[in-house]
Amino acid sequence: MSTMNSPAALSIIGNATASGAVGAQPVDVREFINGRPMTATQWLILMLCFLLVMADGMDVAIMGFLVPAITHEWHVARSLFGLVMGAAPVGLAVGAMLAGPPADRYGRKRVLLVSVMMFGFFSVISAFATGVTSLALMRFLTGLGLGASMPCTTTLLSEYVPERMRSLLITCMFTGFNLGSALIGFIAAAVIPAHGWRAVLVIGGLIPLILLPFYGRWLPESARFMVVRGEDAAKIAKILGRVCHTKVSAAGGFIVRETHVSTRKPINTLVSSNFLQCTLTLWLAYFMGLVTIYLVNGWMPTLITDAGLSIAHAANTTALFQIGGTVGAIVVGFAMDRFVPQRVIGLAYLGGALSIVLLAYLGALSGIFAMVVTLAGFCISGAQTGLNAYAPGCYPTPVRATGVSWMLGVGRFGSILGSLIGGILLSLGWGLSTILGALAVPAVIAAIASFRNRAPSASLMQGARI
Repeated sequence: MSTMNSPAALSIIGNATASGAVGAQPVDVREFINGRPMTATQWLILMLCFLLVMADGMDVAIMGFLVPAITHEWHVARSLFGLVMGAAPVGLAVGAMLAGPPADRYGRKRVLLVSVMMFGFFSVISAFATGVTSLALMRFLTGLGLGASMPCTTTLLSEYVPERMRSLLITCMFTGFNLGSALIGFIAAAVIPAHGWRAVLVIGGLIPLILLPFYGRWLPESARFMVVRGEDAAKIAKILGRVCHTKVSAAGGFIVRETHVSTRKPINTLVSSNFLQCTLTLWLAYFMGLVTIYLVNGWMPTLITDAGLSIAHAANTTALFQIGGTVGAIVVGFAMDRFVPQRVIGLAYLGGALSIVLLAYLGALSGIFAMVVTLAGFCISGAQTGLNAYAPGCYPTPVRATGVSWMLGVGRFGSILGSLIGGILLSLGWGLSTILGALAVPAVIAAIASFRNRAPSASLMQGARI
């Protein structure tokens, strides 16, 4: 295994050549994309990825709106409905971790199309469940497909946008999550009274199925992946020309200058000595960030109402956390493209921890409590989304999807833990201030892990042709 810091270890890991080419210079795909302005096709790729992230947000939030109607129809106690609520998050975690290696072997687009089809199909089938067990199974399979689509989406977009604005564009893509979470609430409010809860699940599944032909037609396979896999240079030239709106010659072939890694077992590469610190700090930061976010989103309304305020006030205050997170994601992404990204992310997590401590000190009755909630969302969710944009650049093309997918998968287990911890702390009699104070701990750990991350710089990912 090569070492990341040794120039001798850097080489061309992909070389798609064209027959009959004599003396022609090969095209470096990374430099080719970086040297051109964004085209309409690249903006279209961003929009298609945004819509898929929006579908993710819809699915994550959907059961929260359906639980009252389902438990009323089936006469099931809400305490027994935890199996259904936990099935999709587990599916998301497992799906994310399973998707990376196939995406690095068979292509980002292929795995993405299969996962979107699976996500949409099982969401529709969920509408025909007849009991808690069958619904939980369908929700798990829905999460499996959706979890598999996220790392493919992130990796594909990262490999088709210029690096000078990559962080901003990826964080903009992930703002679709908050939009989807809000949109499904409006859909549920309009549909359930007239058509019942099953119709909401059908709508949630039909949206990705309707989009599927557009993904098949307009999403290109990653040119970097095709070069690494040694695919036909003429095919790569055609795709690059379509994406970048310019004529591309295949005469000299195509190359990708990156650190050489083994492609047979990409997961082993992630935990090899060359990548271990980067991988573990990514996992730790993402895990701890989601613990914090899900504790806030899941239990903030309860904690506020326990302080004597109305449900409407609690819902509105918690929504400010999401609004702050949407703005924070864009600002953090913008800053990451201009400063050291690890420091930007770490400072954002640290700002979130300080905001949470301030919330614990002020209490829910404070006049500026809502403003500080917005600031906490700005920092914590902004940093979390920033990690999504940062991770693809930490790994070379042959293992990039696996690196992103395992970070997302490990983080999803943090979301599950965050959802459970709140109930445990409440059962122990902890109040708002105590729980909020405890929330600052995982945020600080995420900040430290971000500061400690050591990903290769763009210059170290360059090398000479061999």
